[in-house]
Amino acid sequence: MPLSDPDVCDLPGGPRRIALLGGGFSTDADGVLDAWVLGHARAARPKVCFVPTASGDAEGYVDRFLTAFGALDCEPSVLRLFRREAGDASLRAFLLEQDVVYVGGGNTANLLAVWRTHGVDRLLTEAYGRGTLLCGISAGANCWAEGSHSDSFGPPAHLPDGLGLLPGSVCPHYDSEPARRPSYRRAVASGALPGGWALDDGVGALFTDGTLTETIGRTAAARVHRVEADGLGGTSEVPVTT
Repeated sequence: MPLSDPDVCDLPGGPRRIALLGGGFSTDADGVLDAWVLGHARAARPKVCFVPTASGDAEGYVDRFLTAFGALDCEPSVLRLFRREAGDASLRAFLLEQDVVYVGGGNTANLLAVWRTHGVDRLLTEAYGRGTLLCGISAGANCWAEGSHSDSFGPPAHLPDGLGLLPGSVCPHYDSEPARRPSYRRAVASGALPGGWALDDGVGALFTDGTLTETIGRTAAARVHRVEADGLGGTSEVPVTT
């Protein structure tokens, strides 16, 4: 369920920003999208925390992050929840000092469940209100919205769940997985998901206070798409130039 406690969401700290990624260190060798993310951090040498919950804290995934971001001008770290060591106060302090929280891909439903068990959903909402840039790929993009198109339970389908920090819904892998586009459009048309944003692989989309403010594409063809119900039982789909 979306988090809407005004005492948490309306803290001062600058604009509230979320970056949805259709790539990054885990899929692309060129580092374009990761450099773009760091360029929007609030610090010249940002603290960047990788959260691999959706993959079950897969060590290979963690290693790829540390290798990629260890070569960049930042201070990388990792939050593992499957072998958590920090207490609640230390966990809160750690997350609130991060300039960027970068969430990896995997299972969106499992990610949300584990976060709620550890209270990380509320800590990330607090960090968002204080100006931390939240970002991620696949499940790490889905989790910020009110709902998403996810393969958490098998074939891609609607998941009416998320932190609710970004209005509407999100669908990743829009151009690379053939089942995504028709299934997502059916979910939006039926009202199973609110209208939202579909991401081709290779794009980045920055939202400031819930509004799309910037996009980037690794290729000329990569797009972010706005998908909404058309009121006639179908959907409208408008690509955004990157």
